[in-house]
Amino acid sequence: MSQILEAVYENGAFRPVTSPALGLAEGQHVRIVVEANSPNEILDLATQVYAGLTESDVTEVEKIALDRASFFSGREP
Repeated sequence: MSQILEAVYENGAFRPVTSPALGLAEGQHVRIVVEANSPNEILDLATQVYAGLTESDVTEVEKIALDRASFFSGREP
């Protein structure tokens, strides 16, 4: 079985960001693969959001993102 979950490293231990239903027995051994995101990687991913868009497209995307009501009402901005 393989699952991916987000975790934070605190006080020498990994703490899941959410409460996943892993189906593990108490004391069960698991293998953890750590893939830390560097600030540069996160910034690179964020800048890719606008790749290939015109200035007009970027303005429209930002207008929609700032109109939070459209995310919850299902209406078009």
